[in-house]
Amino acid sequence: PPDVQRIGVTTKKQSPDITMVVHLVSPDGSLDQLFTSNYALLQVRDELARLDGVGDINVFGAREYSMRIWLDPNKTAARDLTAQDVVQALQEQNVQVAAGIIGAPPVPKGATAFQYTVSTQGRLVDEKEFGAIIVKTGANGQVTRVRDIARVELAARDYTVNSGLGGKPATAIAIFQLPGSNALATSDAVRKKMAELKQRFPAGLDYTIVYDPTVSVRESIHEVQKTLFEAIALVVLVVLIFLQTWRAAIIPLVAIPVSLIGTFAAMKAFGFSINNVSLFGLVLAIGIVVDDAIVVVEAIEHHIEDGLSPR
Repeated sequence: PPDVQRIGVTTKKQSPDITMVVHLVSPDGSLDQLFTSNYALLQVRDELARLDGVGDINVFGAREYSMRIWLDPNKTAARDLTAQDVVQALQEQNVQVAAGIIGAPPVPKGATAFQYTVSTQGRLVDEKEFGAIIVKTGANGQVTRVRDIARVELAARDYTVNSGLGGKPATAIAIFQLPGSNALATSDAVRKKMAELKQRFPAGLDYTIVYDPTVSVRESIHEVQKTLFEAIALVVLVVLIFLQTWRAAIIPLVAIPVSLIGTFAAMKAFGFSINNVSLFGLVLAIGIVVDDAIVVVEAIEHHIEDGLSPR
């Protein structure tokens, strides 16, 4: 297709789930959604896309600035015009062309040796210039311009997707993780970059992060660490109180880290990732290991007291 030949094909790798969502908002309402979405596309999206671990960036409710031309059917029909005539006029008159150079070779003998580059006005930029585009010239010299048959305004390119936060307009920036990357490191990099970008934000613009699954992962990791320390303390306390020997306490204390090391090695070998489910399983497994270790040690001590050999 012509669009593919002109633009090309871009391939990206990304995880199917959204890693986190950053919202650009205007707390005081001084900036509309058109401004925040355009700012996200121009100033934020590429900065985040270059971070390690980021696979793709999707701006929900993106409303790029666009010159919208609303044709009046009655006026266009009265002048025997169609929408295609307006499109053709826009394509022919809103172009960027090279004007050339004055004094470039070949030049007559004795002419000045100076060369001047001619710069002319390029593409149209505002509603007034677009409204002045000539669509049709009549036989008697009558000129029909875009403003004669249409309403021209600078507005959003697309209104099909909208986003909001707390009942107010907002621009949602969805961040997809690169497959195989660390979600925690990616989240930290995004938060650090957004803090840097905030220093350049215009007045009335701010950001907030309301969706970040890594928060629960961090809490799960903290819970595993807490459970591990509690298990070690309880093992020492229970063994010392009931068996009254440090030697018996060493065995379950060693069993806990050994079982965890073996678990992580097996997870890496079989390609399992550390997530909420696996961390929750570790919390349960630590309790099982501690319980079994205490029961086994208590049984061994009981047999030793009955006169059996430790071997």
